[in-house]
Amino acid sequence: MIAPSARPMTGSTHKTLCIGLTGGIGCGKSTVARLFEELGAVIIDADLISHQLTRAGGQAIPPVRAAFGAAYLTPAGALDRARMRQLIVADADARRKLENILHPLILDLCETRLLADSSAPYIILMAPLLLECPEFLKLVQRVLLVDCTGQNQIARVMQRSGLTEPEIRAIIALQLPQSERLARADDVIQNDGACDDLKNQVAALHRYYLGISNNHLTAG
Repeated sequence: MIAPSARPMTGSTHKTLCIGLTGGIGCGKSTVARLFEELGAVIIDADLISHQLTRAGGQAIPPVRAAFGAAYLTPAGALDRARMRQLIVADADARRKLENILHPLILDLCETRLLADSSAPYIILMAPLLLECPEFLKLVQRVLLVDCTGQNQIARVMQRSGLTEPEIRAIIALQLPQSERLARADDVIQNDGACDDLKNQVAALHRYYLGISNNHLTAG
């Protein structure tokens, strides 16, 4: 773990401390979020919210159908994620069009959850595109980056998804460069080692965030 920075907290004015958790594909964000949850943190998962919005009958389905056509929905009426992924990797305009549909809906639900979970010691907002989206950054006081080598990224995604290496590299190319993510993060977890090492890094940051949370509540 890279030592937490001493930058002053910015972003959300919500009473509960909110930490933005982000990282490239395959870096282990979900694993880290689960470890924080086991220690008592509340997790708001922007990806899970996105899946809920784009399942059959989801709030995002009508505007997605209007923008892209029924060909990008499954027979059951959910977003065809594999077909849409192929489109947005190849077409930047299509990617922005989809983001313009999804991001305001996700943001609204994240804000609702933040208000509902005001009694939590602190909240982890897990959002892959946190650093690319200024509106999401406004919800958090600190940015926690989960990082790993490119080799580990590719191996993990291939194992869990069945995507080919060229497909994964194309997705990685759409994300912020590693150097920029590192420069903009307040805290960094390095996820290239053993499970125990990851748990120790999370535990150390958990203690740190509890201390910040206490100060945050006092100042509020």
